[in-house]
Amino acid sequence: MNNIVHGQHSLAWPAILLGLGLGGFIDGIVLHQILQWHHMVSEAYQPNTVGNLELNTLADGFFLLSTWILTVAGLALLYRASAGLRQRGSGRMLAGGALAGWGLFNLVEGLIDHQILGLHHVRPGANELLFDLGYLVLGAAMLTAGIWLYRRGPMRSSLLQHEDKTL
Repeated sequence: MNNIVHGQHSLAWPAILLGLGLGGFIDGIVLHQILQWHHMVSEAYQPNTVGNLELNTLADGFFLLSTWILTVAGLALLYRASAGLRQRGSGRMLAGGALAGWGLFNLVEGLIDHQILGLHHVRPGANELLFDLGYLVLGAAMLTAGIWLYRRGPMRSSLLQHEDKTL
């Protein structure tokens, strides 16, 4: 158990929370604000009136607040686990965990908001299902790559430590 708390797994939750938070920021800033493809509840409340646009903007604000909270929680846990950052391979673990968290965000948000609840689509209109599916594929690829990178960190560091001891 001590190894999980203070060893190689001490970066898992901080990295995942950072990935979830930062992935949400990218979604909210790029898709909601810059490209303006959708808002948080634009499927149910088309932003074609001032009132509906205000409601969508409010929902976007609460969404971004939640991503900020996830990011701050990830940073707080990362600070607590900072002793583990001196381990070899920890940079890969942190990057992999953050990538996995971002991919997890895309999958959860894509399945729940886009498909199950139908709150909005990645890009409404022609080919909206293709954009939604592409978002899910991207999320699955990021999650898979992140897990691979995270798992590569401790394995590689153990190997390097073993090589150092034999020299």
